[in-house]
This record gives sequence, structure tokens and C-alpha cells, in this order.
Amino acid sequence: MSRSSLTSPTTTRPRLRRLVVGAAASVAAFGSMAGVSPAAAYAQAGPSPVQLGGGQGPGRDHLTVAVRNAGSGFDGTYELHCGPDGGSHPDPRGACAALERDTRWGRDVFTPAPQGGFCTMQYGGPATARVTGTWAGRPVDATYDRRDGCGIARWDRLVPLLPDMRSGKRF
Repeated sequence: MSRSSLTSPTTTRPRLRRLVVGAAASVAAFGSMAGVSPAAAYAQAGPSPVQLGGGQGPGRDHLTVAVRNAGSGFDGTYELHCGPDGGSHPDPRGACAALERDTRWGRDVFTPAPQGGFCTMQYGGPATARVTGTWAGRPVDATYDRRDGCGIARWDRLVPLLPDMRSGKRF
């Protein structure tokens, strides 16, 4: 006697139904997590090291931003703390918001432009920046320039962490 003859269609359907319902629930749960930012996910998980340590310690996001060749009023080295926002950066609240806006699970906000990509041949000036420190618990060491369209877009995406070269405003 074969195994298929031992299993009737009435006993197979509930098993299949449980499998399908379980898979659908898993997909729904994963989909709801995909749009959650790291900070929100950490907040849902419980108090962060920042909340437990009063804003001091290894859990606090800290970046150093060094801007060069951007012109007077822009050049300098700035410290930025997020969670709570502060430091010597001219706009800590805006800079932390820009970083949070672009931070997603599985994607590094500081990733360089892809090698071999197609970039417009436009020159945005000699400005350069280097960002080092810790963001979302990960080490950061990223450089920025405005030598082509990809570099300009990458820089502009992080305004006001980096100065807005289009407007001429300080940050």
C-alpha cells in the first residue's frame, strides 16, 4: 500500500492550510519590519545604551565631520552627537535627521558611489569632506567630494550633515 493511499484528502487540507497561513503570516511580519528604521527598531527593542547611560558611553552615535576647500564659513572640523543631538556642528538636529532619514536596515548611509557607474560630467567644486566615528553602532570612515554628478548627489543627500553648497548658506 502506498503512502498516498493512506492519507485522505480531508487530512491533507488542514495541514496545507496551516502551512499556507503560517507562510503568509511570516511574509507579513517580515514586510512590516522592512520599513522600520534602525533607531525605531532599537526603540522597540527596549532602552538603548544612550538611555541607560544618560547619553554617555559606547551606544551614543558620534561623528567627526571635516570639511575642506568649501570656502570660508564652511571649512572646519565639527563634532556631532545624535541621541541626544549636540556637539559643535552648526545644525546637530538637522544633521542627525538627515542621517536618520537615509538609514535603512541592510543599506549603509555612508556607502560610496558604485565603481564604474554612470555619472554626469559636471563639476561641483573642490570641496571635500571626511566623516569618521560611529553611526547606528557601526564604525564610519567615509570621504565625499563634488567632482562629478554621483559625488554631488551623494554630498547633497547628506545636507545638512555636510554644507549646502547650492545655497551658499553655512549649513
